[in-house]
Amino acid sequence: MDRFEAMRAFACVVEVGSFTKAAEHLHLSKSSVTQLVQQLETRLRVKLLNRTTRRVGLTPDGAVYYERVVRLLADLEEVEASLAGAAAQPRGRLRVDVPSPLARLVLIPALADFHARYPDIQLDMGVSDRVVDLIGEHVDCVIRGGELADQSLVARHIGSLRLRAYAAPSYVQRAGVPRHPQELEDSHHRIVGFLWARTGKVQPYALQCGDQRLYVRGRHMLAVDDGNAYLAAGLAGLGVLWLPDYMGAPHLERGELVPLFEEWHVEPMPLYVAFPPNRHVSARLRVFMDWVAEVVGRWAPVA
Repeated sequence: MDRFEAMRAFACVVEVGSFTKAAEHLHLSKSSVTQLVQQLETRLRVKLLNRTTRRVGLTPDGAVYYERVVRLLADLEEVEASLAGAAAQPRGRLRVDVPSPLARLVLIPALADFHARYPDIQLDMGVSDRVVDLIGEHVDCVIRGGELADQSLVARHIGSLRLRAYAAPSYVQRAGVPRHPQELEDSHHRIVGFLWARTGKVQPYALQCGDQRLYVRGRHMLAVDDGNAYLAAGLAGLGVLWLPDYMGAPHLERGELVPLFEEWHVEPMPLYVAFPPNRHVSARLRVFMDWVAEVVGRWAPVA
């Protein structure tokens, strides 16, 4: 048995979720992949995978072994790349998860540049605003705004998002222009609520004008947990919303949104790339983080 080949087969089965897909990915027969994993289990004298007709899952021993295998294979890949003089050309698969508006409006439009620089990196991008289990879902890194709830993660600060308040012309025509942020708390005005994944609640925003500082939560008739839906609700005139510049500026230029409370400054939202502390920082992860910081920096400079 080629032990490293067996490790690669095992890791691939875990990542794609089936022996059939792993065989296709590795350009091997399904029986070869099955045999490699069985030989690995025999050598280790433990069961690594639970197999059913519908899915393949890790056993507790398999989960521990998988985390070590991933690091070992990444180390091997980087050593091979450096010996081949290819350190400047990282390769391999990278699994990331990013907020839906950031993916749609900033990262995906710029991906042609990333792939031109690093044609041998395959990106598997989850697009969501949910809480992601990086280890359980085998995700290399996430990009998130706001303070990270999981303090065990290694986080790289890549920028600070400047937020502004907006409303659609249809909302202003119907409800009038709120002159002070406090009106969102105690009048007929309404916001579109954004439900933060880590709390399930609408978070308040910190605003400052001179020496005056206040926190505004607002009253809402609709709250959503997806950034694209949040923007769509605001454009439909369902309430006041707070947007980072990359989301608000295009609609402001087209007259689809109007700015509010321009004398008030909203506390910037930090933006992070985060990954598990035991995750090997491969060359491909390193260049991806650098590229994201470069692209996002146009909208969210590091404070």
